Amino acid sequence: MTLFYAPELLTRSELPEQESQHCIRVLRKQVGDEITVTDGKGHFYKAQIAEAHPKQCQVTILETTQPASPWKTRIEIAVAPTKNLDRMEWFAEKATEIGINKISFLKTRFSERKEMKTDRIHKILVAAMKQSEKAALPELQEMTDFKQFIRQDFDGQKFIAHCYPGEKPLLSRACRKGENALVLIGPEGDFSEEEVALAIQNGFQAISLGESRLRTETAALAACQTLHILNQLP
Repeated sequence: MTLFYAPELLTRSELPEQESQHCIRVLRKQVGDEITVTDGKGHFYKAQIAEAHPKQCQVTILETTQPASPWKTRIEIAVAPTKNLDRMEWFAEKATEIGINKISFLKTRFSERKEMKTDRIHKILVAAMKQSEKAALPELQEMTDFKQFIRQDFDGQKFIAHCYPGEKPLLSRACRKGENALVLIGPEGDFSEEEVALAIQNGFQAISLGESRLRTETAALAACQTLHILNQLP
């Protein structure tokens, strides 16, 4: 299935310019052809092309469906971005394919990157949503200071993964099946000890992702996949 993305489809019955070009110029769709569109808000639309314009492809909505989410809990990952943005883009793409509700970027004491534009990440999320045939686009939170972020409300379990010694159960054992989960992943230099202590004071539980020392993007994806596997167990 070729899936098109039109976030304002209900108020503007047309595809955005980039989607219109792909539909009309690349796929050579014509008036009367039926296509499938998502608004990224949990809906699929069966639509018929009313005007095959390569910049403003007009459509008529024939049917609306709201498929059930493939996973029942809310999954959020907050990660300190790496210096090489390709690695964060890889994580964002794969996490979207697996399934994630929100990705946030943290500015921590040892962060390699203190500022980050998310325009390209957003495009990657859209492409991954379409490729994996999902109806919901993950939320994307701009770079947020660590101390500010950990004070935000979250309805569910909160975890922080770090490499310091101490009692840290595996995420797969600490997380309760069927509950929302937020996991914090630090930079290559890890969170500072003060940040770990502050997170714990704000209701986060320290956890481990296993014996291997993982790179930032690998740890973030491992956390996402662990939460999915846990919630799929009988």
